Amino acid sequence: MSRFVQPMPDPPDPYQGDPLLPGWLRRHLGGEDRAATSRLTALSAEVAGPLREAHRQAEANPPRLRRYDPWGERVDRVETPAGWQTHRAAAARHALVALPYLPGARAQWGARARVVQHALLHLYAPESATYSCPVAMSDAAAALLCHPEVDPPVREAWLPRLVSTDPATVLTSGQWMTETAGGSDLAGAATTARPAGDRWRLTGDKWFCSAIDADVAVALARPDGADGGSRTLAPFLVPRYAEDGGTATGIRIHRLKDKLGTRALPTAEVSLAGAYGQPLGDPHRAGLVRMMALVRVARLHNAAAAAAGMRRGLAYAHAFATARRVAGGRLVASPLHRATLATLGVDAAGAFALAGHGFALLGRVEVDQDPAAATELRIVAPLAKLATARLAVAAAAEHLECFGGAGYVEDTGIPRLLRDAQVLPIWEGTTNVLALDVQRAVVRDGAGAPLLARLDAAADLAPVAALADPLRAATAGLREALAALTADPYAVPVVAGARGLALRLAYALAAALLLEQASAGGDPVAEVAARLWLRRWLSGEDIAAEAHPHADALAAGDRT
Repeated sequence: MSRFVQPMPDPPDPYQGDPLLPGWLRRHLGGEDRAATSRLTALSAEVAGPLREAHRQAEANPPRLRRYDPWGERVDRVETPAGWQTHRAAAARHALVALPYLPGARAQWGARARVVQHALLHLYAPESATYSCPVAMSDAAAALLCHPEVDPPVREAWLPRLVSTDPATVLTSGQWMTETAGGSDLAGAATTARPAGDRWRLTGDKWFCSAIDADVAVALARPDGADGGSRTLAPFLVPRYAEDGGTATGIRIHRLKDKLGTRALPTAEVSLAGAYGQPLGDPHRAGLVRMMALVRVARLHNAAAAAAGMRRGLAYAHAFATARRVAGGRLVASPLHRATLATLGVDAAGAFALAGHGFALLGRVEVDQDPAAATELRIVAPLAKLATARLAVAAAAEHLECFGGAGYVEDTGIPRLLRDAQVLPIWEGTTNVLALDVQRAVVRDGAGAPLLARLDAAADLAPVAALADPLRAATAGLREALAALTADPYAVPVVAGARGLALRLAYALAAALLLEQASAGGDPVAEVAARLWLRRWLSGEDIAAEAHPHADALAAGDRT
């Protein structure tokens, strides 16, 4: 009797098989989408081949901390595998960080260079062994270096290498904010900075330093003589290595974190004892506002990674269902399983729209200096991050279930989807932290108004009342809730309901964005996704019966 072996086909091409990405680019880029297509096609082929194998190699060979060299000298060297280095080189060659800063890209696409960058990240991130994290932090550091308050000599010394497309010269950046006593409570940060000639020296402990192998890091510290609280903290650029390649003076790595997921990503606890740093802006002026330029970009990358992971996990689940035989037929033919896949496709579409909209707004802020986009981005960045992160964790659990027992076995690689997704609601602010940030954006920046205006406009675009009415009803409820928030931001019921309000705002925004895509782009998949998203997330209905006929289109981009 022969032993049964379940075949596992590869998912479709990450770019051509995506249900929404090509249409999204056509709408946002117009005739300029062809130049983007060549970039995306090249990256997609590499993702499906050598980068997927590099991802597996890096996951199978986690980083190691070598504290001493053979002669007993303390070196604190983090050793990463070949697969990690392959992804590092690919990120540079494909301009994952650099694209929105390159003069040629800005000349061709203007503010829409961020749209193209998001598309590249959407293909790259899910099987990058979490190299998407140093990509995010490097982009965030580059955005901070572009802040007008940063001294030009500091910018000129570091920015060109952070946005280089040459793997031999590119630098990556880490982000050192979290401290043992601080966490999200930045006011508790105890790291100090004191002037030492033309640089500063930083002293303190940083508790969660991801991509500790990065060449530099942006660290928060309190300058000598500064008042307490979070606003007086200032960002500093800290070189990770000395000129001879050794660990820079004053930096000591205590250990690498043993994490639930993202195991290929080296994350460490670090002590600074007079480590050199260069201030990014005037350290004597409140620096947290400048630091938010970094945080905003990192949050959008988090949303992009969440949406991309949902899409790739679903592609694998659909590919498995096409090969798996159950009760005499293909699993993908089961109406029940098709409904599950289609529902996951609807959630992935909403997450993609939220992340993509955030990047589009970011480009308008950076290139066009658009004040309306800046106000809207103030609320969209935290909304996109918090909603996509929670959707990604729920989707990853479903993806594992789609594989049955194989989804629980480590050497299939499937459990990693859930382990890695679980960090997304934690990095760059938990759901509760971001929900309060949303409330501040409404009260302090008036960010509720442009969001409500977008919801109203999207309802007007809806071709039938069945689509417009749920969005109008949701918008009316949100308008009342935002009015109550503005009237008394510190009322206990208002603060206690911050998470629920933020999620309602995010779900309504995703509905509006999908309706925009369906109406402006004539995209039939977006129209189906919009209709089902409205029923699922705004009306609270079970969409299984209506969703299952659309499983192939929503899960695998099959428009036949």
